[in-house]
Amino acid sequence: MKEIIISNTVLIYDTIKELTNEDNNLLKKAIEAKSKAYAPYSKFKVGAALLLKNGKIILGNNQENAAYPSGMCAERVAIWKAFSSYPNAIVKKIAITASSETFTLDKPVSPCGSCRQTLSEYEINQKEPIEILFMGEIGKIIKVNSLKTLLPFSFDNSFL
Repeated sequence: MKEIIISNTVLIYDTIKELTNEDNNLLKKAIEAKSKAYAPYSKFKVGAALLLKNGKIILGNNQENAAYPSGMCAERVAIWKAFSSYPNAIVKKIAITASSETFTLDKPVSPCGSCRQTLSEYEINQKEPIEILFMGEIGKIIKVNSLKTLLPFSFDNSFL
């Protein structure tokens, strides 16, 4: 048996005011995107903002459907929107925020498994890490320097 230790750096901020101007602005854009989410069933709204290396900011939000599997997460809406408009873009970072209409969400909400896999595909293809910031409605903000922190054993095209 061989044991390996996986070590990652996770930054935790108490408030949005502690972030760099770039990160603060991106998270505010994610909050703006969240306000336009279509979540009449779950009452759980998510917003995402991608910062591309070319300086463009692309917004996405969750889009629900009465047939639940037909809905889509904010992160995937944003990244697919970015690459349909800028197919050769490099994603520098993504900011994600969420809130509920039924309670105050006071802890950071990370990307779901499907979004992690999708973001991983783009991070691997661009050969540059994607920084990820995420928060709830209020409270702490988590920042990681790469999707590999959230998905260390990712599935990619080398398995196909």
